[in-house]
Amino acid sequence: MFLSTFTVSHLFLYFHCVLFFTKRMCETHLNDASELLGLLHIDLEADGEDRRTRRVGAECSQKNVLRKQRNWERQLAAKKSKRKEEKQRRRVNRAQESGPHTDHPQFTKRVLKAITKERLAEAQTTGLRLCVDLSMTDCMSDKEISRLAGQLRRLYGSNRRATRPFHLILTDLEEDSRLYRECVRMNDGFLNYTMDITEQNCLDLFPQETVVYLTPDADEALETVDADKVYVLGGLVDESIQKKLSLSRARELSVHTARLPIDEYMVKRNNVKNFHSKILAVNQVFDILLTFSETDSWTQALQAWFPAGKGYVISSTPLPAATQTQDSR
Repeated sequence: MFLSTFTVSHLFLYFHCVLFFTKRMCETHLNDASELLGLLHIDLEADGEDRRTRRVGAECSQKNVLRKQRNWERQLAAKKSKRKEEKQRRRVNRAQESGPHTDHPQFTKRVLKAITKERLAEAQTTGLRLCVDLSMTDCMSDKEISRLAGQLRRLYGSNRRATRPFHLILTDLEEDSRLYRECVRMNDGFLNYTMDITEQNCLDLFPQETVVYLTPDADEALETVDADKVYVLGGLVDESIQKKLSLSRARELSVHTARLPIDEYMVKRNNVKNFHSKILAVNQVFDILLTFSETDSWTQALQAWFPAGKGYVISSTPLPAATQTQDSR
């Protein structure tokens, strides 16, 4: 009986201890598992936060790039718009100052443009005829070609603004030539210019007896501009100053030659460099012819357009050509 009671008591105590230690071990394992899950949760949160930070950083960087790009595009568009408006304003001012539209200041830009286009189209049939001989470009450098393209742009601009524009023809201009490509590259709307562009020369287009080749080396001075004649300018920029190239071309064509009456209306002016030249750019010669055709005055034309840096001034009295020495080209 005693043994039985002792055994039961011990068994009860044993099971109680087992239950106690089992509970403690379970609690311990649960705490360890909880801590481990907590650590894992922290790591996951940290990793997720890091990814979100990187993603937000990348998004911010991309937004900054896009914002800068949009700002740059807006600035570029604003500059282009400003340049375009300024260009249009200058064109309108020049058109109004040139004469034909000053009586109608209320005209819009579109109307002024239409009037200019109509006058240029009319000049194609009734205007004084002027050819620019572009057959000598093979002997020119790329820099000289570029300068000539700029001169042709200014020449056309002067004709657009003229009260009575000329009928312009660019002769000997081939589409695969350096000058043609440079004109297209440099001059906006070159292919839409209201003028004739041809690969033929002036004699293919007009009778030989009507052609007058303007060259600074001609003996005879041009006295007037005749509607029955076709005037030819040598399209030449020659920084090496090869002499008499345009005169040689005129002789090759066997046509009449003439020079601007610089000797008859101008005299040399003393300057520091003692520099005097009658060699003018194509657009400068054209401006003189254009002004003379409108004013019938060589004095006004030369005074308005002969460059002051060439060392000549208008004479107070007309001078005989024999008293002036001619420059050569």
